[in-house]
Amino acid sequence: MQLSYCTNVHPAEDLDGVIRQLRDYAGPVRRRAGLDVLGVGLWLPAGLAGRLARSDADLALLREVLAEQGLQIHTLNAFPYGGFHNEVVKTDVYLPTWAQRERLQYTLECASVLAGLLPDGVPGSISTLPLAWRTPWSRDDDDAAVRAFAELSEGLRTLKECTGKTVRIAVEPEPGCVLDTVSDVTAWLAAGVSRGIDPDYIGLCVDTCHLAVSFADPAAAIRGVGAAGLRVVKIQASAALHVSAPAGKTARRALEAFAEPRYLHQVRELEPDGTVLTADDLPQALGELPGRGPWRIHFHMPLHLVPAPPLETTAAVLEAAVAEAGTLPYAEEVHLDIETYTWSVLPGKHTDLVEGIAGEIAWAQSRLLAHASS
Repeated sequence: MQLSYCTNVHPAEDLDGVIRQLRDYAGPVRRRAGLDVLGVGLWLPAGLAGRLARSDADLALLREVLAEQGLQIHTLNAFPYGGFHNEVVKTDVYLPTWAQRERLQYTLECASVLAGLLPDGVPGSISTLPLAWRTPWSRDDDDAAVRAFAELSEGLRTLKECTGKTVRIAVEPEPGCVLDTVSDVTAWLAAGVSRGIDPDYIGLCVDTCHLAVSFADPAAAIRGVGAAGLRVVKIQASAALHVSAPAGKTARRALEAFAEPRYLHQVRELEPDGTVLTADDLPQALGELPGRGPWRIHFHMPLHLVPAPPLETTAAVLEAAVAEAGTLPYAEEVHLDIETYTWSVLPGKHTDLVEGIAGEIAWAQSRLLAHASS
């Protein structure tokens, strides 16, 4: 598998900002990790994606900086449209939806840019949101989204004909969205094949934090994608926050530190009878969920760090998902992108960001890639 780390951890909304993040962080991370070449999963906000798609000179400059820093692009993150480091993001991250033309235009522009950055003979991937937050969402919205993905399929086929580069879109399920789970995305895409969604170009992004929060079996989820005739295009290597006994006072105090105002932190509670209770954000969960069973919280935790008890992470879910993906016949084309975008809102004092990301890369190399190739 091709390993990278996602640059949406760095705030940058223009080309100068992206160049700074590559020179100030990605290049130093590569050197700290002792790698000749480091993969980066680039996040391009909409304005910059459009600029790069229209400017050969700007794209050439970006290629030059990537080469200078020993960096390689295989995948883009096109989930956030922009403003991902605003003071409050929450549900704004799901706008525009796949029922709006702006989302399709942005994704096609990202595909054009990625085709210009990919090494020869290497397919590219772009992760995107699971249509929208679940409300408001109508039948008309859903029909518009199907048409958009059919048009996207045609655009990606044309891109392949014109450039020789294969770019695939990876739909990323997330708790609380229209497509909440891996099985939701699988069913929706499979139903859309007869309406023009091309499974050669449209598949899944399995974010293993989101997967863990849903309490799904990771190996079964990966197998279910193939059983539906679809493809796992990308795995976002991420770990959720887990607490086995959330009703305890110590656990509550520890969790309160993670209830920060920028990002949405959906919570799921697994009841003793197997029922899964839901809360759209951690403050709501702390006030409403009974805490009779374990909680999993959508808070991307650094892969290599172990929080103080009673908190844990779901790194084991990530390992199980990658191990299963390693058995796929196209496993070498699955992109494995470390996506811990939450360093800036993580409670407590932590190591500098370069050292932290390099630590995650070392963990992934020893705990994930070894499994995937064995």
